[in-house]
Amino acid sequence: MHFRDRHEAGRLLGAELTPLGGQKDLLVLGIPRGGVVVAYEVAKALDAPLDVYITRKIGAPYNPELAIGAVASDGTLVLDHGLIARVGASDDYVQAETKRQRQEIERRLEAYRGSQAAPSLEAKTVILVDDGVATGATVLASLRAIRQRKPAQLILAIPVGPPETIQLLGKEADRVVCLHTPEFFWAVGAFYGVFDQTSDAEVVQLLQEPR
Repeated sequence: MHFRDRHEAGRLLGAELTPLGGQKDLLVLGIPRGGVVVAYEVAKALDAPLDVYITRKIGAPYNPELAIGAVASDGTLVLDHGLIARVGASDDYVQAETKRQRQEIERRLEAYRGSQAAPSLEAKTVILVDDGVATGATVLASLRAIRQRKPAQLILAIPVGPPETIQLLGKEADRVVCLHTPEFFWAVGAFYGVFDQTSDAEVVQLLQEPR
Protein backbone atom coordinates (compact mmCIF):
# COMPACT_ATOMS: atom_id res chain seq x y z
CA MET A 1 0.00 0.00 0.00
CA HIS A 2 1.37 3.38 -1.04
CA PHE A 3 0.02 6.86 -0.35
CA ARG A 4 0.11 9.61 -2.94
CA ASP A 5 1.11 12.14 -0.28
CA ARG A 6 0.46 13.07 3.35
CA HIS A 7 -2.90 14.64 2.50
CA GLU A 8 -4.18 11.39 1.01
CA ALA A 9 -2.87 9.41 4.00
CA GLY A 10 -4.73 11.81 6.34
CA ARG A 11 -7.99 11.50 4.41
CA LEU A 12 -7.78 7.69 4.57
CA LEU A 13 -7.09 7.81 8.33
CA GLY A 14 -9.98 10.25 8.77
CA ALA A 15 -12.29 7.78 7.01
CA GLU A 16 -11.20 5.03 9.45
CA LEU A 17 -11.97 7.29 12.41
CA THR A 18 -15.35 8.55 11.13
CA PRO A 19 -17.37 7.14 14.08
CA LEU A 20 -15.62 9.70 16.34
CA GLY A 21 -16.69 12.64 14.17
CA GLY A 22 -18.48 15.52 15.87
CA GLN A 23 -17.66 14.28 19.40
CA LYS A 24 -17.42 17.36 21.61
CA ASP A 25 -14.29 16.59 23.63
CA LEU A 26 -12.21 15.53 20.65
CA LEU A 27 -8.75 16.93 19.93
CA VAL A 28 -6.38 16.01 17.09
CA LEU A 29 -2.65 16.50 17.72
CA GLY A 30 -0.10 16.35 14.90
CA ILE A 31 3.61 15.70 15.43
CA PRO A 32 5.49 18.35 13.39
CA ARG A 33 6.32 18.74 10.82
CA GLY A 34 4.99 16.08 8.44
CA GLY A 35 2.50 14.67 10.94
CA VAL A 36 0.64 17.98 11.03
CA VAL A 37 -0.30 17.64 7.34
CA VAL A 38 -1.80 14.20 8.02
CA ALA A 39 -3.46 15.45 11.23
CA TYR A 40 -5.00 18.40 9.38
CA GLU A 41 -6.94 16.02 7.12
CA VAL A 42 -7.99 13.86 10.10
CA ALA A 43 -9.25 16.94 12.00
CA LYS A 44 -11.10 18.13 8.91
CA ALA A 45 -12.80 14.75 8.44
CA LEU A 46 -13.86 14.63 12.11
CA ASP A 47 -14.73 18.32 12.46
CA ALA A 48 -12.33 18.50 15.40
CA PRO A 49 -9.84 21.10 16.64
CA LEU A 50 -6.21 20.67 15.58
CA ASP A 51 -3.03 21.41 17.50
CA VAL A 52 0.60 20.31 17.54
CA TYR A 53 2.42 18.01 19.92
CA ILE A 54 6.13 18.60 19.62
CA THR A 55 8.47 15.75 20.39
CA ARG A 56 12.01 15.60 19.06
CA LYS A 57 14.11 12.53 18.51
CA ILE A 58 17.59 12.30 19.95
CA GLY A 59 19.72 11.07 17.07
CA ALA A 60 22.72 8.78 17.28
CA PRO A 61 26.21 10.25 16.85
CA TYR A 62 27.11 10.33 13.11
CA ASN A 63 23.60 9.09 12.25
CA PRO A 64 21.02 11.69 13.31
CA GLU A 65 18.18 9.77 11.62
CA LEU A 66 18.62 6.84 14.02
CA ALA A 67 16.66 7.63 17.19
CA ILE A 68 18.38 6.57 20.40
CA GLY A 69 15.66 8.36 22.34
CA ALA A 70 13.21 11.24 22.25
CA VAL A 71 12.15 14.19 24.38
CA ALA A 72 8.60 15.59 24.59
CA SER A 73 7.61 19.22 25.05
CA ASP A 74 6.82 18.69 28.75
CA GLY A 75 10.32 17.28 29.30
CA THR A 76 9.39 13.57 29.24
CA LEU A 77 12.50 11.72 28.11
CA VAL A 78 12.51 8.22 26.63
CA LEU A 79 15.94 6.63 26.06
CA ASP A 80 16.81 3.32 24.38
CA HIS A 81 19.72 2.30 26.64
CA GLY A 82 20.51 -0.82 24.62
CA LEU A 83 20.85 1.18 21.42
CA ILE A 84 22.81 3.94 23.19
CA ALA A 85 25.36 1.31 24.28
CA ARG A 86 25.49 -0.23 20.78
CA VAL A 87 26.20 3.07 19.01
CA GLY A 88 28.64 4.15 21.73
CA ALA A 89 26.88 7.41 22.67
CA SER A 90 28.41 8.90 25.82
CA ASP A 91 26.37 10.38 28.69
CA ASP A 92 27.74 13.83 27.77
CA TYR A 93 26.56 13.38 24.17
CA VAL A 94 23.06 12.30 25.26
CA GLN A 95 22.76 15.22 27.70
CA ALA A 96 23.97 17.79 25.16
CA GLU A 97 21.70 16.45 22.43
CA THR A 98 18.70 16.38 24.82
CA LYS A 99 19.35 20.03 25.71
CA ARG A 100 19.64 20.97 22.03
CA GLN A 101 16.34 19.27 21.19
CA ARG A 102 14.60 20.94 24.13
CA GLN A 103 15.73 24.31 22.75
CA GLU A 104 14.40 23.34 19.32
CA ILE A 105 11.04 22.41 20.91
CA GLU A 106 10.89 25.89 22.50
CA ARG A 107 11.72 27.53 19.18
CA ARG A 108 9.01 25.59 17.36
CA LEU A 109 6.36 26.19 20.02
CA GLU A 110 7.06 29.90 19.69
CA ALA A 111 6.87 29.69 15.87
CA TYR A 112 3.71 27.58 15.71
CA ARG A 113 1.71 28.86 18.64
CA GLY A 114 3.14 32.27 19.53
CA SER A 115 1.68 33.39 22.85
CA GLN A 116 -1.30 31.04 22.59
CA ALA A 117 -1.54 28.57 25.46
CA ALA A 118 -1.45 24.83 24.88
CA PRO A 119 -4.91 23.21 24.93
CA SER A 120 -5.91 21.18 27.98
CA LEU A 121 -5.86 17.43 27.28
CA GLU A 122 -7.59 16.36 30.48
CA ALA A 123 -10.77 14.27 29.99
CA LYS A 124 -10.52 14.64 26.19
CA THR A 125 -10.38 12.02 23.47
CA VAL A 126 -6.95 12.77 22.05
CA ILE A 127 -5.95 11.49 18.62
CA LEU A 128 -2.17 11.67 18.12
CA VAL A 129 -1.16 11.65 14.45
CA ASP A 130 2.17 11.27 12.65
CA ASP A 131 3.01 10.53 9.01
CA GLY A 132 4.48 7.13 9.92
CA VAL A 133 6.75 5.41 12.42
CA ALA A 134 10.01 3.47 12.12
CA THR A 135 11.53 2.83 15.58
CA GLY A 136 8.61 4.66 17.24
CA ALA A 137 10.83 6.53 19.74
CA THR A 138 9.28 9.93 19.08
CA VAL A 139 5.72 8.65 19.23
CA LEU A 140 6.47 6.61 22.37
CA ALA A 141 7.72 9.73 24.20
CA SER A 142 4.64 11.64 22.99
CA LEU A 143 2.19 8.98 24.18
CA ARG A 144 3.81 8.77 27.61
CA ALA A 145 3.84 12.55 28.02
CA ILE A 146 0.21 12.93 26.86
CA ARG A 147 -0.90 10.12 29.20
CA GLN A 148 0.36 12.18 32.15
CA ARG A 149 -2.09 14.92 31.15
CA LYS A 150 -5.02 12.52 31.89
CA PRO A 151 -6.95 12.29 28.61
CA ALA A 152 -10.18 10.23 28.71
CA GLN A 153 -8.94 8.24 25.72
CA LEU A 154 -5.65 8.25 23.81
CA ILE A 155 -5.74 7.08 20.20
CA LEU A 156 -2.72 6.82 17.92
CA ALA A 157 -3.43 7.22 14.19
CA ILE A 158 -0.65 6.58 11.69
CA PRO A 159 -0.60 5.59 8.02
CA VAL A 160 2.32 3.15 8.11
CA GLY A 161 4.73 1.40 10.48
CA PRO A 162 6.45 -1.96 11.01
CA PRO A 163 4.38 -4.57 12.93
CA GLU A 164 6.73 -4.79 15.94
CA THR A 165 6.70 -1.00 16.45
CA ILE A 166 2.91 -0.87 16.16
CA GLN A 167 2.67 -3.65 18.76
CA LEU A 168 4.99 -1.74 21.11
CA LEU A 169 3.02 1.50 20.74
CA GLY A 170 -0.24 -0.39 21.23
CA LYS A 171 0.79 -0.95 24.85
CA GLU A 172 0.91 2.82 25.42
CA ALA A 173 -2.24 3.93 23.58
CA ASP A 174 -5.84 2.87 24.21
CA ARG A 175 -6.23 2.22 20.51
CA VAL A 176 -3.96 2.26 17.48
CA VAL A 177 -5.25 2.85 13.96
CA CYS A 178 -2.56 1.98 11.41
CA LEU A 179 -3.47 1.56 7.73
CA HIS A 180 -0.43 -0.44 6.64
CA THR A 181 2.00 -2.65 8.61
CA PRO A 182 4.42 -4.09 6.04
CA GLU A 183 6.71 -6.93 7.14
CA PHE A 184 9.50 -5.47 5.01
CA PHE A 185 9.91 -1.94 6.27
CA TRP A 186 12.87 0.25 5.44
CA ALA A 187 11.76 3.89 5.70
CA VAL A 188 8.49 5.80 6.11
CA GLY A 189 9.13 7.82 2.93
CA ALA A 190 9.28 4.63 0.84
CA PHE A 191 5.50 4.25 1.23
CA TYR A 192 4.70 7.70 -0.15
CA GLY A 193 4.74 8.94 -3.75
CA VAL A 194 5.56 12.45 -2.51
CA PHE A 195 7.38 12.74 0.84
CA ASP A 196 8.95 16.18 0.75
CA GLN A 197 10.01 18.32 3.70
CA THR A 198 7.16 20.20 5.37
CA SER A 199 8.13 23.77 6.28
CA ASP A 200 7.39 25.64 9.52
CA ALA A 201 5.35 28.10 7.46
CA GLU A 202 3.16 25.28 6.14
CA VAL A 203 2.56 24.00 9.69
CA VAL A 204 1.53 27.49 10.86
CA GLN A 205 -0.81 27.87 7.88
CA LEU A 206 -2.54 24.52 8.55
CA LEU A 207 -2.96 25.35 12.24
CA GLN A 208 -4.57 28.70 11.40
CA GLU A 209 -6.77 27.48 8.56
CA PRO A 210 -10.43 27.09 9.48
CA ARG A 211 -11.58 23.53 8.83
